Amino acid sequence: MPFSGVAVALVTLFDDAGALLAKETAEHAARLAARGVTAIVVAGSTGEAATLDEDERDDLVRAVRAAVPADVPVLAGTGAPSSRQAVRLTRRAADAGADAVLVLSPPGQPDPRPYYGAVAAAAGDLPLLAYHYPAVSPPGIPAAVLADLPAVGLKDSTGSPDRLLEELEAGVRTWVGSSAILALAGPLGADGAILALANLAPEDCAAALAGDAAAQRRLAGAHLAVRDGGVARLKALVAAEHTVPTTVRSGR
Repeated sequence: MPFSGVAVALVTLFDDAGALLAKETAEHAARLAARGVTAIVVAGSTGEAATLDEDERDDLVRAVRAAVPADVPVLAGTGAPSSRQAVRLTRRAADAGADAVLVLSPPGQPDPRPYYGAVAAAAGDLPLLAYHYPAVSPPGIPAAVLADLPAVGLKDSTGSPDRLLEELEAGVRTWVGSSAILALAGPLGADGAILALANLAPEDCAAALAGDAAAQRRLAGAHLAVRDGGVARLKALVAAEHTVPTTVRSGR
């Protein structure tokens, strides 16, 4: 996967009635690309993927891919509870123009290797990043099987320094998903980060990943607010800087 630095786990924008605003979401992605994010992830957990239907996912990929520069990869979240679902989402993402897929591990599967094998086969030449986030889809990906996965790397959103060390010791290309450990992860050798906070403060995220402890400290307030308030709080913080809708679709 040819990107390093900070990618954004993009929020998905909705109108007051909860309808998808693909154009406005793509415009937000373009602003972030201009501010230095090195890749865009659409339809991930921050993007409220569980609330999106397949056509909406396709619309997002197409709109964002058209809005950002060609050298900024667009990754589509295609993880699902079953390999059958993930295979279908992956094929559709490829057809819609995604440059790579980010695939959350399935819930309730202590050995996700067969799942990733099926999704990788569907992806073909499209790069696949595995996604370890046991708080959302337990039990996640055991460190012992990482080397066996048909993936170009891993996004790890645990925020655990111990887990990060396990991944780096295993030689796995790792992108961290927690803005709490950037100033540790970058100097230790992580390939980059895929962050919700990059919707809000991409410059400080990049500086922290480069080892700037002051930038890491500046992120603390927003990190803790989003940790406690989720996507709704993140959208409110983004809206304080840009005129974007704050509607959260979850629960509608």
